[in-house]
Amino acid sequence: MPGVGTVLGLGMAALAAAMWRGHSSACRPGRVAELELSRHWAQRMLGMLASAYSMAGRFARARLSHLASADRRSWTAAAIGLMAVIVVLPIPFGNLLPALAMMLIGLGLVFRDGVAVVFGLAMAGLALFVTAGLMLMAWVWGSEWILRWVSM
Repeated sequence: MPGVGTVLGLGMAALAAAMWRGHSSACRPGRVAELELSRHWAQRMLGMLASAYSMAGRFARARLSHLASADRRSWTAAAIGLMAVIVVLPIPFGNLLPALAMMLIGLGLVFRDGVAVVFGLAMAGLALFVTAGLMLMAWVWGSEWILRWVSM
């Protein structure tokens, strides 16, 4: 759905800012905190989250925990904030790599898995490289088009 990436990206940027400031729990606006689901949808969502958590738990475990500690949160917060900015950009399919990076970093922080955090940071570097390349190509091709259009 159009606009979902923008809303979620802005929310992730706010969470990254809270992490950067050292807050261990995120504050939510009152309107968001007051949202409620019906019993049916709440059970359905909690069931899906529980199955996703158990599947992630099969692969993630506490290893290299010092890389997923609170001391390293400023680096992960910076990476998450940068990935959130990339998610907000209107690049077709440009959300995939940053979303994977944020997912791996998040799983690493939840399970204290430093390996997942390192993979997430590597994925963030790849996402940044790909996005920069796409923007450079758009700049080059766009400037050529504009120059041809102006010279007519």
